[in-house]
Amino acid sequence: MTVLLVALGAAVGAPARYLLDRAVQARHGSRFPWGTLTVNVLGCFLLGLLTALPAPSLLASLLGTGFCGALTTYSTFSYETWKLVRSGSWLPAVSNMVVSLVAGLGAAYVGIVFAGAWLFR
Repeated sequence: MTVLLVALGAAVGAPARYLLDRAVQARHGSRFPWGTLTVNVLGCFLLGLLTALPAPSLLASLLGTGFCGALTTYSTFSYETWKLVRSGSWLPAVSNMVVSLVAGLGAAYVGIVFAGAWLFR
């Protein structure tokens, strides 16, 4: 049952990642990977929120492992950063690494805080 819930979450998360990434990237004329940054930060926020809530394990599998796992993408982040380095765009590459790490951790923290505020209101 758990495997099916993970697959169901991933079946929704992967197309959501693709569509959101393309929509965000289409609004920016730069080579900086704004779309990937957006989906990764959003996924960190959602996973922080989910992990701070008392969610049953099947719901955590569906939303955490399945949806958030498919929504976020470390491999695309790595590839796009490597493309920036290879093209000589060192500042955008380093910026992507730093902003992704700081914003991702910050978003997870904000998700945890939001969940705590919601639980203790």
